[in-house]
Amino acid sequence: MSALAATARARRLAGVAAVLRAPRLVVPRIVLGLLAVAVVSYHLRSTALHARYWIDEGLSIGISSHGLLDIPGILRQDGSPPVYYLLLAVWTSLFGDGEARTHMLSLIFALLTIPAGFFVARTIFDERSGWFVAVLCAVNPFLNYYAQETRMYSLVVLLSMLAAGTFALAYVQGRRRWLGPFVACGTLLIYTHNWGLFTMAGTVVALVPLLWRRRVPWRDVLIGYGAIAVLYLPWVPTLLFQAAHTAAPWSGVPKIQHLPGDLASLAGGAGPGVAILLAGGAGLAAYLARREPGSGERTPQTRAATSIAIVIVAAIVLAFVSSQISPSWTTRYFAAIIGPLALFVGAVLARAGNLGLATLAVLAGLWLHPPTAAVNGKSDAHRVANVVAPLLHPGDLVVSTHPEQLTLLHFYFPPGLRWANGMGFVETTDWMDWRDALDRYKAARPTATARKLIATLRPGQQLVLVQPIIATASWGAPWTSLVRRRARQWERALGRDPRLVREEALPKLRPRRLPRGVRVVLYMRR
Repeated sequence: MSALAATARARRLAGVAAVLRAPRLVVPRIVLGLLAVAVVSYHLRSTALHARYWIDEGLSIGISSHGLLDIPGILRQDGSPPVYYLLLAVWTSLFGDGEARTHMLSLIFALLTIPAGFFVARTIFDERSGWFVAVLCAVNPFLNYYAQETRMYSLVVLLSMLAAGTFALAYVQGRRRWLGPFVACGTLLIYTHNWGLFTMAGTVVALVPLLWRRRVPWRDVLIGYGAIAVLYLPWVPTLLFQAAHTAAPWSGVPKIQHLPGDLASLAGGAGPGVAILLAGGAGLAAYLARREPGSGERTPQTRAATSIAIVIVAAIVLAFVSSQISPSWTTRYFAAIIGPLALFVGAVLARAGNLGLATLAVLAGLWLHPPTAAVNGKSDAHRVANVVAPLLHPGDLVVSTHPEQLTLLHFYFPPGLRWANGMGFVETTDWMDWRDALDRYKAARPTATARKLIATLRPGQQLVLVQPIIATASWGAPWTSLVRRRARQWERALGRDPRLVREEALPKLRPRRLPRGVRVVLYMRR
């Protein structure tokens, strides 16, 4: 063999060796980096794992306490899709239903957004974008808060990110092997929260310019969205029933002037929101300026960023318009938009160069504060239950003028009690029957309902009236306004009934330091 041939052979062998060695170097670097980011995120999201439940968490526990086959039927009365409750039912059957145990499930979903965001962004854009998205997911204040709540919102963020990411891969960048993951993620999203429908509708809006330019084959559109439609079809009758009879009477109609504030709250306030806007604008401009060499067409990464932006804007607009017709607007529902928003913001900040890096550092600094106090302060129902429990006996009657509180109260109060709300005795405390609830509560007159309940008490038995602490909450929606009126009317009605003696009101409230939650007034039957 000549010297020249030997040298060429040696170079080829060296190249093969380098290729074989590369994964061993790159994979550990990525894994170690993601683990480091996840450790920081875990610290932010685990300081209030033992926080006591509030109303909605009590409903989660009550619904998930039933069999897997029963949960979809129960949710017909509640107004939610079933995936989270089914997962929670499996989780509690394995690990129990204590606060830290069920919060851990939400924490896992929140932590999974870190590697998911990294790999999706790296696949769509580049590795730098992947790291930006991973860091944003690790310190995002929305996820920090809801990672410690027994609700579906951290799962919704994860699924909305995967649905938007696989949409960009399958349709915007034309990688057909991602059609299956898109179908799976999109279907799970709309089976987890109804606002997922707005996100998926946003992907349809983003498809329009792609179809107009014939960048997407109609065959792939029919396959992907047709499969999602077929998989979602069994739930459609329940969705229509919920829309007609449950809705969200506790939510108000959003106003356009409040929209900037609602969006800024997702970033942890106006300051982080402005930082994202400025640096994101620079990054977006850099993306839009990118063109393929020779053809002058926009790059696949630019098209993906643009399409994800369309998904976000369209989802917000659709949610806003829908809430003008049937109010269902609250910032926690933005979980269905935060996923694609993290992908988009991470990608444009990565493209903004040093400005983007500085913005990411500023955001991380502003968000590196565990939301311990906020999570712990959601409700005082557990503390009130502990105070009242020694005074109660089996057969005593608990009446909540805030009907959806009953499930939470039942979880914390001692066993053997009887239960009613402002509409009368309840058949089950495991969930709230939202079917035409506003009309039913309006029709239930406090004095007449109270007389019927008091008639079931024997002399010496107690009636425990549970009232919301109104001064610490916003009570302007149709449902909450009615609850506020009923709370006063019930206390007046019971105070005037000659069959009752008022014994105590707990806890003792200090006007300057009102807790968020409930207070109880104890009455005894003469």
